Amino acid sequence: MITAQPLDERDLAALQALLDEVPAPLEPLDLSALDGYLCGVLVQPRAVAESAWWPRVVDIDTRPLPARFDASALQAIVRRRHRELAEAIAARRWFDPWVFASQAEPDDDDDEDAVSAAVQPWAFGFSVALEAFATLLERDDDEVTAPLALLYRHLGIDHLEEADALQAEIEALEPPPSLEAAVEELVRATLLLADAAGLARR
Repeated sequence: MITAQPLDERDLAALQALLDEVPAPLEPLDLSALDGYLCGVLVQPRAVAESAWWPRVVDIDTRPLPARFDASALQAIVRRRHRELAEAIAARRWFDPWVFASQAEPDDDDDEDAVSAAVQPWAFGFSVALEAFATLLERDDDEVTAPLALLYRHLGIDHLEEADALQAEIEALEPPPSLEAAVEELVRATLLLADAAGLARR
């Protein structure tokens, strides 16, 4: 049963406006990275409390919000997306990642560099969660390595430790033929990692 109310375009615009209001020098995740981040949080073997994952939404370095800043509206809409994704992942159901093709290159959906650039922010957000809550990254079995390769192929892995198996898996992959295929890979990787984490289906 689907109980979370999906966010529509107006909700996305409102969310973007709320993120834009986060005061400098804080650096909130952008929409695409936020979406990937929430998915990375949700595939952890143990549930991550909101108090642990929320600070990176409003600042990647987890610097605190000013006491005067009211983040309640922002937090409420992020919770809605978190719930929506949680239901989809628990049911191993398709969801639409927030991936936005470049407006400057509308005809490059089949260009390898343009495709990777479009999905990179989402994959980056996912990696932020994996590295903040590192249980899955500590495993090197095929059940984890294969889906991780679908994500990290767009990021590079120079900063990861003991990543030889992941690098080999990435090098064996064919480039996604289109943006649509790359987005499908993001969903597939998320659901495979949920399986690898032993998350119960419902």
